Amino acid sequence: MKVFVTGATGVVGRPAVRALIAAGHDVTAVARTPEKAAAVERAGARPVTVDLFDADALVPATAGHDAVVHLATHIPPLSRAARAGAWAVNDRLRTETSAHLIAAARAHGIDRYVQESITYPYLDGGADWLDEDSPIEHDGAFVGAGNAEANVVRFNEAGGRGVVLRFAQFYGPTSGHTRTYSRLARLGLNPFTGDPDGYVALIHADDAASAVAAALEAPARTYNVAADDPPTRRAAGEAVARAVGARRSRQVPEWARRSLLRSASALMRSQRVSNARFRAASTWTPRHVDLASSWPTGGEGDEGEAGP
Repeated sequence: MKVFVTGATGVVGRPAVRALIAAGHDVTAVARTPEKAAAVERAGARPVTVDLFDADALVPATAGHDAVVHLATHIPPLSRAARAGAWAVNDRLRTETSAHLIAAARAHGIDRYVQESITYPYLDGGADWLDEDSPIEHDGAFVGAGNAEANVVRFNEAGGRGVVLRFAQFYGPTSGHTRTYSRLARLGLNPFTGDPDGYVALIHADDAASAVAAALEAPARTYNVAADDPPTRRAAGEAVARAVGARRSRQVPEWARRSLLRSASALMRSQRVSNARFRAASTWTPRHVDLASSWPTGGEGDEGEAGP
């Protein structure tokens, strides 16, 4: 299958390109700079430079493909995430670019489309498992994800075979957020802010990447992509502390959590996300089951690069 991939040089995009090629697909990957184009070529894919906000340019760029995979995001680093406008580009990528790509796919008769989304919008579920039908709230920084999902629904209603992958929080060797969390853990702080007994949904970037490849064969639907057994925030903090060699993991005090902005509070919900639907509908199985042993302890990240 010939697959057109956006976000191919991001946290999930890089391993996703490798996973797609390993599965036997011919991959065209969007790369914004000569350096990233060279990295795409080294991975075995064909680089292309195109403005993802230019609807007209995306039509010829996607010609001749069998599937489109939209992984491009622009997630601000933690130091800027609360600023007004920090999420503007990310919202445009999920809202405008998803619409442009779907229009281009329809123009060429491409029926397979995969859209990256996120699990953060699920409402607090306490200790209950959350599936794809659980209450969800696409507002604030999550508006773009909701718009992208709505675009896929319309694509499917028109006869397409669109898949939405709601990814849990990424961690991996090229994630800037992972690097920041490791720094906090080394200082003895639990980077997973919120109720220590609340659950946090996580997914290793490599497992997210293998889900992208598996999604090409899955029925048109929305799926959660998370680890099998989401930990509590207390357990997650302790696991990362062990991974980086820290002796303790202190929780952020409750009074400090209460002072955070509403947008930040939404990231502290208890989300025990189930991946059962996707596991039943595809060949996908997450390989990184132990957080302490799979948490990266070295390497460089890309602050603001693709990934929720």
